[in-house]
Amino acid sequence: MKKNTLAVIALLGVTIAWGASFVAMKPAMDKIPVYDFLAIRFTIAAGLMILVKPKTLLAFRGPTLKYGMILGVVLGFAYITQTIGLILSTAAITSFVTGLYVILTPVLIWLFFKKKPNAVVALGAILATVGLGFITIKDATFDFGQIWTMLCALGFALHIAGLSRWSPGKDSYALTVIQLATVALVCWIGAIPDGIQAPLDGEVWFAILFSAVFATALGFFIQTWAQSIMDASRVAIILTMEVVFAALTSVAVGQEVLAVQTIIGGTLMLIAMLLIEWPRKDSKPDELVYEPMAH
Repeated sequence: MKKNTLAVIALLGVTIAWGASFVAMKPAMDKIPVYDFLAIRFTIAAGLMILVKPKTLLAFRGPTLKYGMILGVVLGFAYITQTIGLILSTAAITSFVTGLYVILTPVLIWLFFKKKPNAVVALGAILATVGLGFITIKDATFDFGQIWTMLCALGFALHIAGLSRWSPGKDSYALTVIQLATVALVCWIGAIPDGIQAPLDGEVWFAILFSAVFATALGFFIQTWAQSIMDASRVAIILTMEVVFAALTSVAVGQEVLAVQTIIGGTLMLIAMLLIEWPRKDSKPDELVYEPMAH
């Protein structure tokens, strides 16, 4: 089997794991506080990455440590708001709305770094906005629970914009581990006021281990390897399948029934993501790929 074919299959496996992690987490979040769940998840993920490559600890210094911690705080905000949004909504809708980061990232880069987005991004933003309207506005009322997930999308977009500025020239593996460890630290601090609570049953432990091992640590390994042998834009297109697998998995396990309105809105948002990620003749070789580091 060719390396590129194997990479495509592996990346599809990652998107399935990312989509399934939303479904696995949904029932577990009724049994453990958000901060405790995320603290344990990211502690395990960071620990696994250190075990695989212990020498990465030697790179925990200087700008790599400084910017890794800053990015980790932003990433922690994104995951906390995403998990709260998941509690208040469904796995499919949370995944679709999280995908707004694809639209928000070029807008933030325009605001912060003065890199004006092109017409394709503008069209994608319009499609995504219409799609979001289908998902969040029902019976002439707005689902305010989605505000948390919108904040999550903003957090991921800020994180990617920060990576585009601070990651060049740094040890990407060490930078990632620092970010994951910082997310864990932020969440441990958040868990202290209510008292740290350990997982109570197998369902919670399954959700934690699945999201830590497959959706975070292993997902990062595969994504990094795939991007070393494939065009970044192709990788990004494949990774957008996450939202599809989240919806399919939630329906398959009987966690939800997708309304026609949600399907229409989700389809428009997926088209918007693909529109922005798809390689174009005017794309630059070093053009930023709008994807979160890990899920």
